[in-house]
Amino acid sequence: MKNNSLKNIAELNFSILLISSAAVLVRFIPLDPALISFWRGAIAFIVLCILMLFKKTSFKIKHRKERIRLLTSSILFALHWVTYFYALQISSVAVGMLSLFTFPVLTAFLEPFYFKTRFNKRHIILAFIVLLGLYIMAPEINFSNNNTKGIAVGVLSGLFFALRNLTMKSNSNKYESSVLMFYQFLFIAIVFTPFLFINDTSQTLEYAPYILCFGLFTTAVGHTVFVKSLKNFNVSTASIIASAQPVFGIILGFIFLNEKPNLNTLIGGFLILSTVFIESFSAKKTK
Repeated sequence: MKNNSLKNIAELNFSILLISSAAVLVRFIPLDPALISFWRGAIAFIVLCILMLFKKTSFKIKHRKERIRLLTSSILFALHWVTYFYALQISSVAVGMLSLFTFPVLTAFLEPFYFKTRFNKRHIILAFIVLLGLYIMAPEINFSNNNTKGIAVGVLSGLFFALRNLTMKSNSNKYESSVLMFYQFLFIAIVFTPFLFINDTSQTLEYAPYILCFGLFTTAVGHTVFVKSLKNFNVSTASIIASAQPVFGIILGFIFLNEKPNLNTLIGGFLILSTVFIESFSAKKTK
């Protein structure tokens, strides 16, 4: 039993490590964020399509309302990707990832408006902690500074991600995650296809190994293992462990890119991540 528990924890952390490598890989691929989004989506779509055909999974989305909801969430997911990649390219792994991780608090803040539930005063306190963390990371609001721009775009990416997750919630209760992700990856591949003709693609082959790793291991394998491992944990525990993503990302950034986050980034990042722990523990206690 103990061995199984350790195996499950190791599996979940392995998936988070793979997902965290996205930030470093983006820094290694100096292509337009739209092109990176296309290749990531296209590769993940092909892998998922093969997997679903092998498992004989149904591709059908039954109702029109559910298809509209899926399309809306796919648009938000595409916007999340392209803004996140841009934030990483103009700032650093630490700034990009920590700014994105405002999304759990943004989700908690927006959820009452989405589902007409009671507003929790705790979320106002958490929002102030997040704002304090962002202020410490960028004490001077100067949009000629890449760090400030990276934080702003990273938070915008977090907002798109929160809205996507909230929009996706109703469908996720009715369909397998692989079916929903299949259509989201397909949408991203289609919507970013025009950028293959608009942007310079001459360097694509040069960075093909990184692009393949990004689409195959980081996206298809990482997210599949993560979803599979969730069966062994409750949502609160998984959320807390998943909040290690920026930590893994910063470590990988230091090892492969020699990026050393300054003290302000570390303190601000700690405050932002602390809200994930507080919200996860509070949600668990409420249940």
